[in-house]
Amino acid sequence: QVQLVESGGGLAQAGESLTLSCTGTSGLDITHYNMGWFRQAPGKEREAVSCISPRADITYYSTSAEGRFTISRDNAKNTLYLQMNSLKPEDTAMYYCSAPPAVGSSHCNPAAYYWGQGTQVTVSS
Repeated sequence: QVQLVESGGGLAQAGESLTLSCTGTSGLDITHYNMGWFRQAPGKEREAVSCISPRADITYYSTSAEGRFTISRDNAKNTLYLQMNSLKPEDTAMYYCSAPPAVGSSHCNPAAYYWGQGTQVTVSS
């Protein structure tokens, strides 16, 4: 059964913005989970983009995301967000929502309890 559902991907031009959303479904309450966004480009390994602790007091950003992307969560709506600004062609990838077991300011564990099915982001130059 689907428990994390992503939305908001699509086609953007370089420099534009997109906002991804991820909602817990089928009874999955994300309130008590670390949450994160990972991405995988064709021919590359999946990588952590940004992660956030349950109370949003700890966030992690990859080097490529720092300063351009903002992760947030609305626990009342059971939803996670990723605001992506100043998009670059190298941001093109499938973006996955996840519930990683550990998040710190310098790391995000990719061995997640839950994964969404992904939303495609394509950035043209």
